[in-house]
Amino acid sequence: MTWKDALRDYQYFLKIERGLSENSIRAYSQDILKLTRFLSEHKLTDAPDTISSETIERFVYSSSKTVAARSQARIISGLRNFFDFLIFEEYRKENPTDLIEAPKIGRKLPDTLSEQEINQIIAQIDLSKPEGERNRAMIETLYSCGLRVTEMIQLKISDLFFEEGFIRVIGKGNKQRFVPINGYMIKLIENYRNLVRCKIKVQKGFEDTLFLNRRGKQISRNMVFMILKGHTEKAGIHKTVSPHTLRHSFATHLLENGADLRAIQQMLGHESITTTEIYMHLDKRHLKEVVEKFHPRK
Repeated sequence: MTWKDALRDYQYFLKIERGLSENSIRAYSQDILKLTRFLSEHKLTDAPDTISSETIERFVYSSSKTVAARSQARIISGLRNFFDFLIFEEYRKENPTDLIEAPKIGRKLPDTLSEQEINQIIAQIDLSKPEGERNRAMIETLYSCGLRVTEMIQLKISDLFFEEGFIRVIGKGNKQRFVPINGYMIKLIENYRNLVRCKIKVQKGFEDTLFLNRRGKQISRNMVFMILKGHTEKAGIHKTVSPHTLRHSFATHLLENGADLRAIQQMLGHESITTTEIYMHLDKRHLKEVVEKFHPRK
């Protein structure tokens, strides 16, 4: 078995069986490609079905000189998934990464913005320009609904159930969830549709796409990043802000205002409650208030 064949089969598995996006598949593939480059550089002929733990260990620890502990742990995790796939397909009997210890890393708390900072960013949007209404609707949707940037740019007009107060979101693994949307957000999206989108010449295949670029096609992830970065800089906020920062802020602000963790989990589309907990970097004062308010022995 060659590395090329193994990687092709693995990518097919991730796409068809796991339902991952192209971006996720590309990220998973990078770990295997790094390993194959290491083997080539050291003139090693190990195949994916015969490579030993010792060789994997050499590769992992050689990378420790150039990457941070968190990146090193991610590489080990990526390789473990790959070799688990080979075992599942009966190409191997054991996983060569099982005996490799990942570096210990603490939980990385996500950056968040305060409500005031989010208002400052939105205040920088020039509503006198046609794209202003679109940009405000996009940024508000990311924050008010806690969407991933890919989920937001892929929103369809047919996903808007305004009478019921929900939008349909297609998340990771092509999984569907319904997220509540308030009256303020409905008004912003309707303004964009009625004042701006209706004047764009929509390209074939994008008739149902909600957020369009000037050429009438789906707006790109990179463009959303650039728009948000530009408004953040204009607002004088010296933080690394991405669309995901708005998602983090959505979750944190909800919990700080008393929302149930399980409800937040459903809105974010997390399979595990543990993933949701990573977003919840609350101070001890807030936790004390929760106990005082809800504990029966207060």
